[in-house]
Amino acid sequence: MMEQYVMGLQEVDETQVAVVGGKGAHLGALSRIEGIRVPAGFCVTTDAYRRIVAEAPSMADLLDRLAHLNPDDREAIRTLGAEIRRTIEGIAIPGGLAAAITRGLAQLGEQAAYAVRSSATAEDLPTASFAGQQDTYLNVVGPAAILQHVSRCWASLFTERAVTYRQRNGIDHRTVGMAVVVQQMVFAQAAGILFTADPVTGDRKVATVDAGFGLGEALVGGLVNPDVFRVRDGEVVAKTVAAKRRAIHPLPGGGTQEVAIDPQRQEQAALTDAQAVRLVQLGRRIEEHFGRPQDIEWCLVDDGFQIVQSRPISTLFPIPETGDQDNHVYVSVGHGQMMTDPMKPLGLSVWQLTALAPMHEAGGRLFVDVTRRLASPASRAGLLEMMGRSDPLVRDALETVLDRGDFVPSLPDGGPVGPLAGGAPAPIETDPAIVTELIERSQASIAALRRDIRTKTGPALLDFLLEAFEEQKRVLKDPLNTQAIMAGMEATWWLNDKLYEWLGEKNAADTLTLSAPDNVTSEMGLALLDVADVIRPHPEVVAFLQGVEDEGFLDELPKFAGGPEARDAIEAYLDRYGMRCVGEIDITRPRWRERPTTLMPVILDNVKLFEPGAAERRFERGRQEAEKKERDVLSRLRALPDGEQKADEAKRMIDRVRAFIGYREYPKYGIVSRLLVYKRALLEEAERLVRADVLPEKEDIFYLTFQELHDVVRTKQVDDRLIRQRKDAYRSYHALTPPRVLTSDGEAITGAYRRDDVPAGALIGLPVSAGTIEGRARVILDMAEAELEAGDILVTAHTDPSWTPLFVAVSGLVTEVGGLMTHGAVIAREYGLPAVVGVVDATRLIRNGQRIRVHGTDGYVEILP
Repeated sequence: MMEQYVMGLQEVDETQVAVVGGKGAHLGALSRIEGIRVPAGFCVTTDAYRRIVAEAPSMADLLDRLAHLNPDDREAIRTLGAEIRRTIEGIAIPGGLAAAITRGLAQLGEQAAYAVRSSATAEDLPTASFAGQQDTYLNVVGPAAILQHVSRCWASLFTERAVTYRQRNGIDHRTVGMAVVVQQMVFAQAAGILFTADPVTGDRKVATVDAGFGLGEALVGGLVNPDVFRVRDGEVVAKTVAAKRRAIHPLPGGGTQEVAIDPQRQEQAALTDAQAVRLVQLGRRIEEHFGRPQDIEWCLVDDGFQIVQSRPISTLFPIPETGDQDNHVYVSVGHGQMMTDPMKPLGLSVWQLTALAPMHEAGGRLFVDVTRRLASPASRAGLLEMMGRSDPLVRDALETVLDRGDFVPSLPDGGPVGPLAGGAPAPIETDPAIVTELIERSQASIAALRRDIRTKTGPALLDFLLEAFEEQKRVLKDPLNTQAIMAGMEATWWLNDKLYEWLGEKNAADTLTLSAPDNVTSEMGLALLDVADVIRPHPEVVAFLQGVEDEGFLDELPKFAGGPEARDAIEAYLDRYGMRCVGEIDITRPRWRERPTTLMPVILDNVKLFEPGAAERRFERGRQEAEKKERDVLSRLRALPDGEQKADEAKRMIDRVRAFIGYREYPKYGIVSRLLVYKRALLEEAERLVRADVLPEKEDIFYLTFQELHDVVRTKQVDDRLIRQRKDAYRSYHALTPPRVLTSDGEAITGAYRRDDVPAGALIGLPVSAGTIEGRARVILDMAEAELEAGDILVTAHTDPSWTPLFVAVSGLVTEVGGLMTHGAVIAREYGLPAVVGVVDATRLIRNGQRIRVHGTDGYVEILP
């Protein structure tokens, strides 16, 4: 096949990214849309780039060296990248290739001015926004200059930024190609960027136009602040005109220069309202063609718009698909479950099949549609009350939607109200035997599941699992289960409200719940201290564990003095807690039982930081503090008017909290215990599919929904392309931040803390565990990388129960997600750790190693100098 070095823009479309790169392919597609004008031009294809690389024998060696560099070694990347760029720019363009480019120019006019723009094959893909990774040269005049700038574009594939980006995203330097777009230069009166959806809020119905005078580079390069128009339903709904002091203009002989704008024009809008509306209409046409919101670069020439670039907006959070045109309001499930990472398709569908409320998927996350509840005044109050208790930012976001008045329709009262509504405390007596009975029921149900699943394979296994999911829901729906959870939570709220009203004391329940009995999650943290006690006396075991990387290390332990005891202690721990892991609501996540090395840093920290017997001392100390607090509160209440009655009521509620609050953690433990049983059976089935050559690897089942897996097991056929697409999509979802509240227009509503009682510069959050503590911030995003010193304060995105073992060694807690009754908060209170949760962007705003002060009673964090 003859290599093709040059293709006209009219000849290409979005299917030819491999030949003309992302920018070229998009421009070709744009030039075919009716009514859209694109400056004339051609693409120098990736064949030309490969031909150039082949001309220099040293390139293969240079690229091999580059592939082996550490992405964090910036100096080496910079040096080697510069050498590769010099090599590429020094290669003489062979005659046939130079002639093909010059022929392209001759058709458009050799002495005209051109823009020479790089177009990488990995650029502008939905999964990796490479915007600005490569270079653009404006107003290039004459064939010799154009050839020189084409070489520069090829070389720009190896800037430090582009190289680092590829290494971080696992893209092989040897597989990327660089095409170059050569287009007639547009001498624009105004230029800028059009987003067909609001890039900040995600609202798909609002388009945003950024506009400035002269060429668009002034805006893209951040030289000037643009005028901003917001357009909705064909009219400008908001506009800011910026003082535009500079513009970039072309020079007659080639190149560009920065010029000052005449003072009379600086405050003038670069576009009229009518032009902004017309531009958005063009943008909607382009959006419709590509099927998703676009980020479009445009130029205004003699009252006509020309489009010079369009790519998908990669930062927008997707919208759940409903199939109707109605307005919907969705609340994030992940924020309530302390896990806002994306989930794989099998994880999403298993959670959907076992959840007690219908859930919708978007961006790898789950959402509950609360529109009906918000629409009926009767259920609205209960929903807002419940949301406010768990996460004030969700409540504020919902109120923001309601305040608009027209988004949520108002239904008459008496609409259906589900189990979310709060209400009077559940009518059960304060009897610890209730908790014992609930735990026994749950254990019996899981034992039956383990027994019955053993014999099931093939389609019968998946049918059995559907029944097991129903059994799981039955256990959770048991009225006694809900009553016991609510009893503990409502008694906590009652105590906090009443003791504040009567004694002026904030969050008194925090101390009263210290070391509450029957809390499977806080026991898990203390039990790991006991494991450390077994290991600590044996230096050989400690030394061996410091170096373990292989998951089979437990079998190696008996070789060392003290090894058999260490192995038994770890094994016993995994038998009780091995189903847990970070992100445990997603069945596909590796459990501690599957990856015991995850626990090693925590066990070793416990060996280093604690004395023998720490777990028991710690629990006992908490229990005594709670008892002391109870005596103190009751004696102060008795001194008040109606004191005896107040003290009696408070005593009843304290007993109630102590009886039930620990159980709050148990249902999740039951769910996660089941998930591991389901997972093991499914992975065994997947191994059978691998042996039958249906799947290349067993983990591929994680990228199928449960229903799709059911079909694969039945038909022994799988769509490999679907699995590849799902893997790409899952990777891309990691870059998205899930909103607490999302509307069907795509608007992400974050909510705000409406508070003025916080010092300037402090980070606001929700006070969930009383006390104030100062210390070194340890920003930890992966539990397996925890290295703690005594007195450290843990700062992380979200803590599901699997983080509990770290709580034992820290002195305070700050998280980005969470509410009063989420797991991190409950455990922080039981361990007596001052904690502030729901601190937006905490892991970005607080740097690892900074000293911070956590105000757990008042709900804010100060970064200390």
